[in-house]
Amino acid sequence: MGTTTRDIFGQGGSVEPASPGSYGEAPRGFRLPDTIRLERVRLQISDLSRSLAFYQDVLGLRPLERGASSAILAAGGDAAPLIELHERRGARAVPHRGALGLYHFAILVPDRPSLGRFVRHLGEIGARAGAGDHLVSESIYLQDPDNLGIEVYADRPRSSWRRVGRELMMATDPVDIAGLVDAAGELPWSGLPSGTRMGHLHLHVGNLEQAASFYSEAIGFDRTVWRYPGALFLAAGGYHHHLGANTWAGHGAAPPAEDDARLLEWTIDLPDEASLARVGESLTRAGYSADAERGPAQLVTRDPWGTQLRLVAGRTTT
Repeated sequence: MGTTTRDIFGQGGSVEPASPGSYGEAPRGFRLPDTIRLERVRLQISDLSRSLAFYQDVLGLRPLERGASSAILAAGGDAAPLIELHERRGARAVPHRGALGLYHFAILVPDRPSLGRFVRHLGEIGARAGAGDHLVSESIYLQDPDNLGIEVYADRPRSSWRRVGRELMMATDPVDIAGLVDAAGELPWSGLPSGTRMGHLHLHVGNLEQAASFYSEAIGFDRTVWRYPGALFLAAGGYHHHLGANTWAGHGAAPPAEDDARLLEWTIDLPDEASLARVGESLTRAGYSADAERGPAQLVTRDPWGTQLRLVAGRTTT
């Protein structure tokens, strides 16, 4: 969405440095630990071979595993999975508007030169992409072959982040593409580098108050940005956002059907089983399901619109 700094903060208060602890609104009860990380996202796609070609040749990921109808992909030489693809032959592509669930998943590269090399690569292969400078980060946007949304981004240094009151400043300003390409330097593109990870998820939801009730008061995220038109941003540990929620799909939007291309699940890794247990207790107190699963400590829940979230304890591979 093309919402500039002036649109959001033009009539606001004074702009101040966003020092640690100076911004955000914490939930009233359980609060997620600072050290959470997002793990893999699981996607349902219509054609595994077609999607693998895109995720390798355009996005620059590499397969860790491949089966007859599924694949797991990672970045660089890393062992941590980022994307898990599950083929459902004939799955319908995501509509441009009107469906709840995934707006985009966002892959965080280690630094600005890495993002510059990605931008240069997209230009060399003639790939279409959008872009946005969010003040806290610079982002490139693509759609996969099933129209699932993807963001590839690099964070700006936290010392450059700003706030108005308790609200972190975020917007969608034009990106300095030439500056990004210049930052790439002489190194050639060789895929998304080691150290790339899942940075955040952004979801279409039906109601922002319900989204805050579930993701902040029940799951435990802080609210970081709430004046962005039609959107809410949430995070743990003072990050700009681990989760975005928006109502841009429009009134009456419905969740995807079983045979649609869609987000099947996203994952939050907590530092220990005690934190996982506290999330489960918070969800139960708020009236939401928190189903324990066998194997390593983990819970599965769904937001009010059916998007599945898996919470695990201490499973991240670095």
